[in-house]
Order: sequence, then structure tokens, then C-alpha cells
Amino acid sequence: MLPDFFYAAAGILVIGLITIGAAQNLLHVLQLVLAARALKDAPPEPTSGPLWRRSAELVPPISILAPAYNEAETIVESVRSLLAQQYPQFEIIVINDGSTDATLKELQAAFKLAPTQRDCEGALSYAKVRGVFAAEMHPNLLVIDKLNGGKADALNAGLDHARHPIFCSMDADSILEPDALFRAVQPFVADPERVVASGGTVRIVNGCAVRGGRVGEYRIPSNPLALLQTVEYMRAFLMARLAWSRIGALTIISGAFGLFRRSVVVESGGYAHGLVGEDMELVVRLHRLHRESKRDYRIAFVPEPVCWTEAPETIRALSRQRRRWQRGSLETFALHRKMLLNPRYGRVGVLGFASILLIDVLGPIAEIAGYLLVPAFWLLGILSVEYLLAFLAVSFVFGIAISVGSLVLEEQQLQRVTRTPELIALTIAAVLENFGYRQLNSIWRVLGCWDWMSGARAWGEMKRKGFAKAAV
Repeated sequence: MLPDFFYAAAGILVIGLITIGAAQNLLHVLQLVLAARALKDAPPEPTSGPLWRRSAELVPPISILAPAYNEAETIVESVRSLLAQQYPQFEIIVINDGSTDATLKELQAAFKLAPTQRDCEGALSYAKVRGVFAAEMHPNLLVIDKLNGGKADALNAGLDHARHPIFCSMDADSILEPDALFRAVQPFVADPERVVASGGTVRIVNGCAVRGGRVGEYRIPSNPLALLQTVEYMRAFLMARLAWSRIGALTIISGAFGLFRRSVVVESGGYAHGLVGEDMELVVRLHRLHRESKRDYRIAFVPEPVCWTEAPETIRALSRQRRRWQRGSLETFALHRKMLLNPRYGRVGVLGFASILLIDVLGPIAEIAGYLLVPAFWLLGILSVEYLLAFLAVSFVFGIAISVGSLVLEEQQLQRVTRTPELIALTIAAVLENFGYRQLNSIWRVLGCWDWMSGARAWGEMKRKGFAKAAV
């Protein structure tokens, strides 16, 4: 017979876990509703033709910053995709961040690079630049070769050399659709005085046919792990980010593809060194800067522009990625914790940071604790079988409903997947991800919490196949 206080403590713990889970589920439902309303109020343009006719003369010039570290397998295709952008005026700045592979050699061979000079402001700090190169056949391409300093350091170097008022931050192992810049810049055109940043959708390229720096034909991945991530990315971008953008509480623009007003980012100090979540931290810092200085502003998300990226196809690589993402979220939350539920910071403090608290800080620990403790309490006779079944039903049914709901919303509005067998495969993946994959993700995120608390700083590498091999 267990003592009474044990039963009381167990009851309180179970109630706490169920409360956190219920709050997460309600939050996801809210996001799904907000995203659906946003798409209904502003349906995506099926082609970019109407956008060109309305705003081609109004779009500002853009500097594309692509930091690269050991990206020899993908760097040439990525740069070719950038050179093929359908945009009036832009420059491409590739920053070779001390790569130890053939990244720089691949660039030199493909684009016939030659040494050049480029004036810079010196407004930001970054590791020593070893050389600057230009391509004779592509006057808008610049390659900076510097000592290794990390992604934030490389972005600061590119930002310091940029010449245009808007810059695009992206990963060098990614591919932009030809009209991605034009679509993503639309918030700056529609509201040039207030918009300081905008982001687009990131998609999984695994399985797709990539030729000449373009995704020629969309195919879902054949690798089961990449397929599950495809559903996950749809939910994260189309649902969560679109929802928070609608109400002004967006706390992250993916480092793989985001547009920013250069002067504001330089004013804020550029990208923060020593963080693995520099993309999220910058967006939150921009919110904080404008709220504290009482300046009107807007940070937007546009669902149509697409950036394609290669997803990990092994458990080990995916584990490293998710642990790093979790560390990045916790870093940002800790640095700007005063914003949590603080009315001074408006919806981003009350809703945006409450979401980070529920989903990133408490979420993974509560979920794993629930899976372990609730069955254990049932075995000890503390909980009835009805409570056990109710807990499991809520966990799985809500997860399936949100995943399938995101997929339905995606296909109704954007219609990227046109083949019925692939739609069926994605629907099955949306169901199956709740049985094993979601739990595995939570374990990795708990390990990411431990990494953050123990002060881990390693980035963790992912071995790239290259776009041609990823398509196979």
C-alpha cells in the first residue's frame, strides 16, 4: 500500500501533464483555424504573372546571402538556381566560411572566378576575409572566402559587403524557385514603411528531379524518414507560421529563406555569434527592438515562395538536426525571457512566447513524461484504465487530426502534389508519424534540452548526398 501523499503527488503530476497536452492541442487548433482564414482572405496567386504586372517597377533590389561550409556536393546547383531568379535587380553573395572540402574549388571551376575588390562598411564583426572573387560571366555573383566563424559570422560578412536595401538570408545547400524572391518581397512592396522581414515556405527536395538549378518535377521522397519530414514541414510552415504571421506573433523566419531590411538588421547588431538558432534570435530581437522603441512594424510570412532543401535520411543525422533546433529555441527563449506574457511586447510576448513555452520548453519533457508515467501509474493502480485510454486517445487523435488538417489545407490552396498515389502516401504518412516518429522527435528534443543545459556548442554536420543523388 502506497502512502497517501504519493497518490496526491501522482494525481497532481498527471493533471499537470494533461493540462500541458490540452493547451498544446488547443494551440494547434487555433493555428489551423488562423491559417485557414489567412488563406481564405488572401488566396495564393497560382502564377506570379499578375504580381509582375502590378509591382515589377516597385520591387527593391535584393542582396542574396548564401553562407557555405563544406557544401561541395550542392553549391553549384544552388548558385545556378539563384542566378535563374526571375527578379529585376539582385546580387548573389556566397560566403565560403572556411570550408575544408572542395566548396571554393567547385565554385571557381563552375563560374570562372577571379580576385576582385569590394568596399564594405565595417559595421559588423566577423572572421578575417581571405579573398573576394567575381565571375566575369555573372557580374551579379560575388564569392567571399573567409576563415571559419560559423553561420552567423558568415552572414555578417555577407551583410557587410551587401549593396542593396533588402537582403535574403538562405542556406547554400538550398534551391529557390525562380519566382521565390518576387513572391517573398511582396510584403515590402505592399507596406514599405512598416515591413522589416518576410519569410517563405521551405520544402523537402528529396525525391525531386533537379536540373540546371531548378526543381523540374515534384515527387515525394521514397525514403520513409524524408517522407515523414515532408508532412512535418507542411504543418510547420503552412499552419504555424502563417497563423502567427496573421496576428503579428511570428517568432521565426527560417534561416533557409528569409528577407530582411538591411538597415534595421545592422542597427540591431547583425546576427548574434555563438548561437545555433541565429535565425530565430534575430527575428525575436527585431520584435523587441521595435516594441521597446515604440516603432510601428510588421514581420510577415508568405506561403507561396518556395525554398527547397535536402532533408536528413538517416536517424543519426536527423537526431543531430533536431537536437540543434531545440537548443536554438531554448537559447532564444532564455535570452529574451522577459518578453514572456509581457503586455509591453504585445501579441508576440503574450501568444508567441507562450507558444514557445508550451511547444519548445515544456512540450517535449511533458510528452515523454506522459508516455512513461501515465502507464506506470496505471500499473501501480493509481490511474484507472479509462484515464489511460483517454490520455492515449487525446494524444494520438489530436496529432492525426492536426497533421491531416494541415495536408488538406495545403492541397486545397497550393496544390503542389497532383498525383493521387502521392496524396494517398502523404495522408498515410500524416497518420503514421504520430506512432513512433513524433515520440522519437520528442526524445531528441529532450536531449536537445540537456545539450543546452550542459552548455554544448557543437553544430553537428549532415552528410549531403547532393541534389542529383537525393532525387534518385
